[in-house]
Amino acid sequence: MRSLRQPAVAGHFYPADKRMLERDLDSYLTRPARPEPRYPDAIACLVPHAGYMYSGHVAGAVYATLPSHPDYVVIGPNHRGYGEPLAMMSKGSWLTPLGEVPLDSALAKVVGERCPELAEDAAAHANEHSLEVQIPFLQRSVGEFTLLPIALSTDDFAALEALGHALAAAIRDSPQPAFLVASSDMNHYEPDSITRVKDRKAIDRILELDARGLYETIFRERISMCGFAPAVAMLTAARDLGAKRAELVKYATSADAGGPRDQVVGYAGMVIVP
Repeated sequence: MRSLRQPAVAGHFYPADKRMLERDLDSYLTRPARPEPRYPDAIACLVPHAGYMYSGHVAGAVYATLPSHPDYVVIGPNHRGYGEPLAMMSKGSWLTPLGEVPLDSALAKVVGERCPELAEDAAAHANEHSLEVQIPFLQRSVGEFTLLPIALSTDDFAALEALGHALAAAIRDSPQPAFLVASSDMNHYEPDSITRVKDRKAIDRILELDARGLYETIFRERISMCGFAPAVAMLTAARDLGAKRAELVKYATSADAGGPRDQVVGYAGMVIVP
């Protein structure tokens, strides 16, 4: 039987109504007058995954700068910790109010062979929002594509690095170009002034493409960046694929969207380029 992953947070993190969702996405994906993408050679990006009312404008600012690809690897944190620590889905498709997205079984097979710790596990994805909220953005900005979703609930650097190397090798050998998306919010539930300082320390490590430095900074500075593990794997893969620099496209906190300033969540939108 074909597997169809149902949306878990439609109507909560983003509209469940197709027309309302398209309207909201179009407002976030405002593009410059020039038709060409700002980063035509981009290898990867980092985008937030909060409710669209809070972080949609940051994610949209990133997606609006990128070219279209036929295949996307989206890596996010497993907030609830269900299932395997490194978990992918490779068969069937994912559903959103905008339609179905088929999973890339061929790429998943190659990545799994190169990284045996990456397990096939639908349970890790069933209720996870960090990957799901990225899919409508890609559907609206790209159209048709295939997807390899990966959820992580480990903080083991060696495992994250091994996954990054495996992804790079598989993407390099793939017959169709694949783009890496790391899904992460930044520091959580501290005052706006503290969060901005902490987030800047993490952002600086990403700007340097320093996966190890990011990992160490997160723990040393006690930065509650929920998707640091996806970011480490993405940076490792991007470096293998020839990344030379990163750019911060947009930064904000939940206070910028009207939330309280004493307990904010930070959002960074970044692009990794050759």
